Amino acid sequence: MKTDQKPYRQQFIELALECDVLQFGEFELKSGRISPYFFNAGRFSTGSALARLGRCYAAALMEASVSADMLFAPGCTGIPLVATTAIALADEFGVDMPFAFNRKEAKTHGEGGSLVGSSLKGNVVIVDDVITAGTAIKESMAILDAAGATGAAVLIGLDRCERGDSSLSAVQQVEQHSGISVTSVISLHDIIEWVDGNPEMMACRDALERYRERYGVM
Repeated sequence: MKTDQKPYRQQFIELALECDVLQFGEFELKSGRISPYFFNAGRFSTGSALARLGRCYAAALMEASVSADMLFAPGCTGIPLVATTAIALADEFGVDMPFAFNRKEAKTHGEGGSLVGSSLKGNVVIVDDVITAGTAIKESMAILDAAGATGAAVLIGLDRCERGDSSLSAVQQVEQHSGISVTSVISLHDIIEWVDGNPEMMACRDALERYRERYGVM
C-alpha cells in the first residue's frame, strides 16, 4: 500500500529510530500478539528531540486543515507532546494556539481542579502518542463536554492500523464512536514504505508485511 510520504513523515520515522522510540524485533504486546515493531514515545526525552517531534506533529495538523481553537492532552504522557506541538505551531506556522492538560488527580489546594493551562473552550484537538483501546480519548471527550468545549479532532504520532476485538482498528473505533477524525503523523503503512526505501532495513520487511496481512486494516 503506497502512502503519500510527506517530508515530516520521513523525519518522524528517522527521529523515532534515532531515539529508540521505534524498534524492530519481536515484542509481546498487552494483547498477547507478537509484534515485529515497538513504539515508545516516552523515549523522546531530550530538548532537541522534542523540538523536532513538535514540528512533525504541527505539520501533520496543519496538513489536516482542522478548524481548531486549542490543544488538549490527556494525562501525563501527552504533556510534552501538546507543549511541543503548540510551540512548533507558533514558530513554524505563526499559529499561537493555547493548550491544556489534565492532572492524574485533582488538585485540592490553591485554585484546585484537574486541568492545567488554558480554559477549555471552542474546538479542541486532543493530542496523544498512540490509540490503543481509546480509553484516554473517551475520557478526554467527557472532559471537553463537561467544559462546554467540542472535540475537533485527535492528533497522534502513530496509527498501528491493526484490528482490535472487531474488524475495526482502535483508530477507526474512536472515529466511529466519537464522530471526530483521527490524524496520525505516521502509520504502519508509512513504516513499511520507509523500510522499502532503505535497503539496510529490508530484514524487517517480511515480518512487518506478515503482521499487516494478519492483523492490519487499510
